[in-house]
Amino acid sequence: MADDPQDQSDDVTSEADADPRDAARWPYWAGAAALAAVAIGAVAYALRPGPPPPLPLPQGSAPAALGRDPAQVAKARAGIAETLASAPEYTMFFRALAERFPADAGQTADALVDRWLADPAAASPDRYLSDALRGLRQARGVVAAKAEAAPLTRIFDAQLAMLDGLRAADPRICVDFLYGGAADAFFDFAAKNRPLLAAMAEAGLNAIADGQAKKVDRGPPTDADFKALESALAAAGLGKIEIDALLDGKAPDPPLPDDKMCDAGRAYLKALKSLPEDARLRLYGLAVELMARS
Repeated sequence: MADDPQDQSDDVTSEADADPRDAARWPYWAGAAALAAVAIGAVAYALRPGPPPPLPLPQGSAPAALGRDPAQVAKARAGIAETLASAPEYTMFFRALAERFPADAGQTADALVDRWLADPAAASPDRYLSDALRGLRQARGVVAAKAEAAPLTRIFDAQLAMLDGLRAADPRICVDFLYGGAADAFFDFAAKNRPLLAAMAEAGLNAIADGQAKKVDRGPPTDADFKALESALAAAGLGKIEIDALLDGKAPDPPLPDDKMCDAGRAYLKALKSLPEDARLRLYGLAVELMARS
């Protein structure tokens, strides 16, 4: 997605400025981003007579610009609006997206038209939300690192709540989520637990908006920050195998049981939250940058 003209170039951290501890060292964050994870910015507009849909859906591009038949595009937009209206848990996010980032919302609306036309039967509000979050994070997620403490922290609180829910439902889905999977089983879970996915979406959008406005510069994590995180993980009972899997991307051989790996991911977020605020926020900032680039 292209940035709005109002965006400032200093909102985006260049690859050259990225901390050397990159996504290879942080598989969890890359995984959370793939949803979403966790991961949201999409809406569509129904070109049809009658009352408007309950969500503020942008028009998107003209059918000719999409290379589509106008009747097909109108049918797709009507179907998308109807699908999204069936999930009121997501209304707040979509309204905020349309108000704060209308260009992104319109571009994602176009992408949803393509998805709907490719396979209308596979459409679900949860998949649309996941597509939306991924698009928003890829376009603007880097600036969430510059949010103030409260909105930045809510991203990770929402992710921990998601992991807790997945652990209780099926540790296998939890592990898929940790490493970027978004299979049918996850969307089945999301359909029954929409407040969890909605909270992740809203937290991500709010942090992006706050970072774009506040531009808090914390600097990259220090060696001491990473050492403190490793110490916190060890204190939480994680062994070298789990810590290496989380921090260095070393796949255990043989693989850890799903419940143990899921619990390690949960312990990871809890360990981060236990750190002193300055260290914690620097690590959070790096994490959201890596999610945006994954």
